Amino acid sequence: MWGITETLVANIAVSICAGFAAHHFIRQFIPVFVERRLYGFDMCKRDKEKIAEPMGVVAAAVYLIFVFAFIPVPFYEWLSQNILFAGAADNRHGKDTQIEREHFPYENLLSMLAGLIKPPFFFIILFFRFLFQCFPPLFYVLDLRWRHKLLFPALSSLPLLLLYLVSRHPTAMVLPNFLHAPLGGISYVELGPLYYLFILMLVVFCTNAINIIAGINGVEVGQSLVIATSIALFNIFQVFRLSPDSAWHHSLSLCFLLPFIGTSFALFWHNKFPARVFVGDTYCYWAGMTIAVCAIAGRFSKTILLFLVPQVLNFLYSCPQLFHLIPCPRHRLPRLNTDTDRLEMSMAEFQPHKLPLVGQLCLRVLIRARLVHHEEFDKDGERWSRINNLTILNFILKVFGPLHEERLTNSLLAFQFVCSVVAFFLRFSFACLLYDTVN
Repeated sequence: MWGITETLVANIAVSICAGFAAHHFIRQFIPVFVERRLYGFDMCKRDKEKIAEPMGVVAAAVYLIFVFAFIPVPFYEWLSQNILFAGAADNRHGKDTQIEREHFPYENLLSMLAGLIKPPFFFIILFFRFLFQCFPPLFYVLDLRWRHKLLFPALSSLPLLLLYLVSRHPTAMVLPNFLHAPLGGISYVELGPLYYLFILMLVVFCTNAINIIAGINGVEVGQSLVIATSIALFNIFQVFRLSPDSAWHHSLSLCFLLPFIGTSFALFWHNKFPARVFVGDTYCYWAGMTIAVCAIAGRFSKTILLFLVPQVLNFLYSCPQLFHLIPCPRHRLPRLNTDTDRLEMSMAEFQPHKLPLVGQLCLRVLIRARLVHHEEFDKDGERWSRINNLTILNFILKVFGPLHEERLTNSLLAFQFVCSVVAFFLRFSFACLLYDTVN
């Protein structure tokens, strides 16, 4: 009997193979990228050697190949019985396979295919952008703007949302026990279209969340690995404690997630300090998209936010610059002090009186709350202000002072790990105090 456990074991084996394949091809393509002038320079190093970029393209391509090859595995039980391949020969012998075919989990297959549409959709856009990098005069053709980065993830999520709609999956939100009495005994709220809007916003956020915390060796892949591993443990725990129907969704989430962990670990091996490759925007968007797909396919779109606390905090902290309420330079990564070989806060300089009113209010709140390093100085006879760029990496440097690049990455990953531990506590222990039943 082929079940979820057998599928999980096969998925682990495929993921290990995907990791070794990604490691092999990354090593093979490093000199090829450099030869084709696809490289960057590490702005946080004294020595400016050529580093192959974007190597996330290779990892993503390996991932897609192995995931597509894995599609038949969860349905091996039906394929082995020739239910789908029974044709005219069976009918001539009087064999009726219609009843057997009706038992095939078509909805599960459609869920898997709908989830697989999203990463390739956005990956194709980024792959063409990568190809145009080979021809600098044409690069502007697919130079993605922020509006594109918001639009493409939303569009690519439509097949999965449509399947969720026609399958009539619940869109209600269960209320905590302490709200039942004040609301007249109501135990849940039907969100309807608002739920799908929430899913769209979640997809857009996840797709860009990884890319906002970037710029130093290992931080993009490292945070993705911590998040993905936490989600995988959550899925495995749910697979063995829920009913088979509910466990299937978590098993489907693992089908997408474990190969991602395998290929990402191979990429992290080359991207950790000192980096031999850069992952590029391709990896950041692919990682965020995969995390979003796993959450939607696994039916834990609210729980996923518990594993993304550092990314949510970084987004909220960055909002004044992201929405240009406060000037935002092109690169906000920490700057290298060549004398000490440590990273320090990067700064943004501006004239406070020229900020919009909302920007001036945000600046005052940040200064009063001591969330930024603030300096005032005179320039050309006018008063200027200088604050650290609003990223969680710069905030860590504000709190702990200048750090070596490797230690800064480890600090962020340690914070991500602690948040994941707290997320498990909130999801399974604290939630028991608020709800009668915790799934």
